[in-house]
Amino acid sequence: MPAPVTQPRTLYDKIWDDHVVDVKEDGLALIYIDRHLVHEVTSPQAFEGLRTAGRRVRRTDCTLATVDHNIPTASRKNLTTVESFIEQPDSRAQCQALEENVKDFGLTYFGMKDRRQGIVHIIGPEQGFTLPGITCVCGDSHTSTHGAFGSLAFGIGTSEVEHVLATQTLLQKKGKNMRISVEGELLEGVNSKDVVLHIIGVIGTAGGTGCVVEYAGNVIRNFSMEARMSICNMSIEGGARAGMIAPDEITFEYLRNRPLVPKGETWERAEQYWRTLKSDEGAKFDIEVNIRAEDILPTVTWGTSPQDVVAITGKVPDPAAITDPKKATGIERALKYMGLTPNTPMEEITVDKVFIGSCTNARIEDLRSAARIVLAAGPDAKVAPNVSAMVVPGSGLVKQHAEAEGLDVIFKRAGFDWREAGCSMCLGMNPDQLKPEERCASTSNRNFEGRQGPRGRTHLLSPAMAAAAAITGKLTDVRKFLGLEKASDPKLKVTSAMDLLSDPVLPAPEPGREATSSSAAGDKPLPPAETASSVPPFRVLKGIAAPLHIENVDTDMIIPAVYLKTLKRTGLANALFFALRNNAQTGEKTDFVLNREPYTQAKILVSDAPNFGCGSSREHAPWALKDFGILSVIAPSFGDIFRNNCMQNGMVPIVLPQAQCAALAEDAAAQKELEVDLEKQEVRRPSGEAFSFDIDPFRRHCLLNGLDDIALTLQRVDRIEEFEHRRSEMWPWLDGFGYQGRKIPVSPKKSTKMEW
Repeated sequence: MPAPVTQPRTLYDKIWDDHVVDVKEDGLALIYIDRHLVHEVTSPQAFEGLRTAGRRVRRTDCTLATVDHNIPTASRKNLTTVESFIEQPDSRAQCQALEENVKDFGLTYFGMKDRRQGIVHIIGPEQGFTLPGITCVCGDSHTSTHGAFGSLAFGIGTSEVEHVLATQTLLQKKGKNMRISVEGELLEGVNSKDVVLHIIGVIGTAGGTGCVVEYAGNVIRNFSMEARMSICNMSIEGGARAGMIAPDEITFEYLRNRPLVPKGETWERAEQYWRTLKSDEGAKFDIEVNIRAEDILPTVTWGTSPQDVVAITGKVPDPAAITDPKKATGIERALKYMGLTPNTPMEEITVDKVFIGSCTNARIEDLRSAARIVLAAGPDAKVAPNVSAMVVPGSGLVKQHAEAEGLDVIFKRAGFDWREAGCSMCLGMNPDQLKPEERCASTSNRNFEGRQGPRGRTHLLSPAMAAAAAITGKLTDVRKFLGLEKASDPKLKVTSAMDLLSDPVLPAPEPGREATSSSAAGDKPLPPAETASSVPPFRVLKGIAAPLHIENVDTDMIIPAVYLKTLKRTGLANALFFALRNNAQTGEKTDFVLNREPYTQAKILVSDAPNFGCGSSREHAPWALKDFGILSVIAPSFGDIFRNNCMQNGMVPIVLPQAQCAALAEDAAAQKELEVDLEKQEVRRPSGEAFSFDIDPFRRHCLLNGLDDIALTLQRVDRIEEFEHRRSEMWPWLDGFGYQGRKIPVSPKKSTKMEW
């Protein structure tokens, strides 16, 4: 299982090597997945796929489900059932579907009446489900959060969610090693959110494409686990597949005695292994980036991409000062959307709403940071009259923890809305949304167009900066409040998370919602390997190609979050590029290319700008493209998850040099047909000229023959079982150690002390 040590290895190398079940000659590996987190948005189609094929969930003890994206964050005092509490029909349907699925497949589930419910990337670490050295996946791009514990954690699409549920493995090509070191002393008022925004500003949203990033340096080592999670959380915004930080004493202290971590002698054995999880001296990194801590100021975004950052003391950029015409055009587009004038000082920008929450910044440390600024503003400090501010804890336990410290009183007294746990306004899938052209100071992770609501405008910043904006009514340098804090020296009562984790009081179960036992769900035999595939073969595609001239086309642009509330993979053609195809004021069709003939019949999309499909892991983006009729996308580069999702759906994403993409876009603009030949691996122009492209041999084989990844993987079930046997011997704490041979209790019928 562990590879023989022949040369210095990185942290990523070590975890990868420890999880390879099988590897092909072309380097495509079948890797084992230790932990799988599931939520209501990206799982319905995966469970339906299991039912259709007669498959079970292979490792219920390694799977944990919750609801977070869709659920209301309003008070749950009157919550009796999900059916009666969630008003939006499509949101309600997804939450009910997850409840049925966890019941049918025997999965552990933290539902809305369970105080442990919360955002997947907060409850995993909180419960000790996340551990060093593991592989961890979820149908959510911000799964990179868990890399803060020294794990390999990354987001996947719905088809891959189904693959993990059925096989507990994934087919992956190993990425490149990238190290980002932050050395020096941080200036006053600068925290982890400022650091990661600064990093993204330096490397860009595609700077980490194809890489797994290890964060290093004394600044990272001195950060708390909460701060490290915020850093790793936004790795995907820099284009990286995952982010990692080597575990150390801070990691072990955070995990010790959490419900699902190993105990006693097994803890000692686990910790001994975890201490080996660090990059060896002399290990090779493909890319190295060095950041000076002294260069980082309190940071905020000005545009519609996480790379659009500037110090709070800076100004809105001026496109007239940019020599690159494409970049200048991009800035003009962003400023028009954001309603900003070039050279406006950032501190003069007023806000309408403030959102403190999300998987990036909704932990107890984040709430304390914001509360300190409110206290520093004085005993009579209030949210500015022009501002509506909300605080959304990341889990029920974070909410209880904050209330035990009195943070809720501080916020409510100042006029903040104190909410229940959920993703909330981060992506606006529930009622917490911006109105058109409302401006929000947000602690979330993305500022894409329409991310927090149609035509909503988002500025990303830290919790402390968000609190300052709420009090002043505009973007504000938080350091102005830190001076006041020193003078008044307000104190916060700090309690231990362990006091709340060991609290025996849990809500009663919902009638009929107790999950079935793991053993009952696991007794079904695995299906035959020759299960039929629903993916048609792809060989030669000829047709109209639509040109697109937009850089960093994100998945929110391809399909807005409101259209993710579906239980099916089809019916999304009208949602494709919705904001670009429809006038927000009149509802009429725009002149966008896909609205014009002959491009309404396009089979190929050609982008002459890089980083197509960046952002979310939502497989709905390729579903919408495919539903429209587009079966191939050609671009200079792709977001890694989007590229994988396309191939999972029988679509061919093609990477070509930018000059060749530009030539093909010219053909498309001239309404000429292009031809994609997967067998010969070339794109043919009307002139007869052909451009060759590369694609993974295994993926090409599957696409050409319409093969089902899951059925192919199950042909190697003997190797998976052999790996699991060795895994249990070497790392017994990964076999649901915290479950004591059974599932995590979902909701006990009596309020008794939990026996973990």
